[in-house]
Amino acid sequence: MSNSSSPLHIVIATRESRLALWQAEHVQALLRAQGHQVELLGMTTKGDQILDRSLSKVGGKGLFVKELEVALEEGRAHIAVHSLKDVPMELPEGFALACVMEREDPRDAFVSPHYPNIDALPQGAVVGTSSLRRQVLLQALRPDLKIEPLRGNLDTRLRKLDEGQYDAIVLAAAGLKRLGLESRIRAAFAPTAMLPAAGQGALGIEVRSDRQDLIDALAPLAHQPTWLTVAAERAVSRAMGGSCSMPLAAHGTFTGGVLQLDAAWGDVDAQAPLVRAAASAPVTTLAQAEALGDAIAQRLRAGGARGAEPLN
Repeated sequence: MSNSSSPLHIVIATRESRLALWQAEHVQALLRAQGHQVELLGMTTKGDQILDRSLSKVGGKGLFVKELEVALEEGRAHIAVHSLKDVPMELPEGFALACVMEREDPRDAFVSPHYPNIDALPQGAVVGTSSLRRQVLLQALRPDLKIEPLRGNLDTRLRKLDEGQYDAIVLAAAGLKRLGLESRIRAAFAPTAMLPAAGQGALGIEVRSDRQDLIDALAPLAHQPTWLTVAAERAVSRAMGGSCSMPLAAHGTFTGGVLQLDAAWGDVDAQAPLVRAAASAPVTTLAQAEALGDAIAQRLRAGGARGAEPLN
């Protein structure tokens, strides 16, 4: 039986961007409501420091996670709250995902001061994104668009747009909504048009795997349908050797015990059509969710998608 009734003193390691702090404070409030004493430890990560190059060129997803894990390792903090799409598919030895919380809107958002949606953009318009997934999906929708890199936190990206560096940018709807910036969303892309990234819109909480007391304390925050869905999505990515440097989308919807999983893979350089795969299955366990993800990855490869060697 969970001993979550005994209050714990919990330190949350967090990045210091506005969105990361919102996420950490959200978890802090939920844990305080459970009777725990909770404080934040703010940190700057490599991903926050390297802003002049695309993530895919400087080492991928782990950039936002590593320093937080060191803080957990050294005992300066006990848990870390992550946007799941930033979390590498394989956690280092000794760490565990203790909890996946209920998902916010998983869709991509079209943001522009001048145009209401992607169809309204003029020929050759400049669209900002540093996500290879978004790049290949945008190219499939509108091959004429000029896709330019866009790094920085949410506020920085919006400022660059407002300064006129881009005609439009694509961001995760979840981040805009969490920061009260929903009014900036001109249109949300239907998942059929822009398939979201694995884990997009979901928060995961990482702990050291030997801290069963923390795992028990976090159990009330977990949302099982979201957890099963993102486990399947992340399994596609893992089976493809997924990282930021792979143009891969995976998105599940959970209805009445059945998980529908869609995935897409594109080639940034070759103007080849997207490879798509879809399947559904009844899912009640993480193992079943991951098996569905593995099956989808096999279908993508059969359709011509190329995997990558996992980054160390």
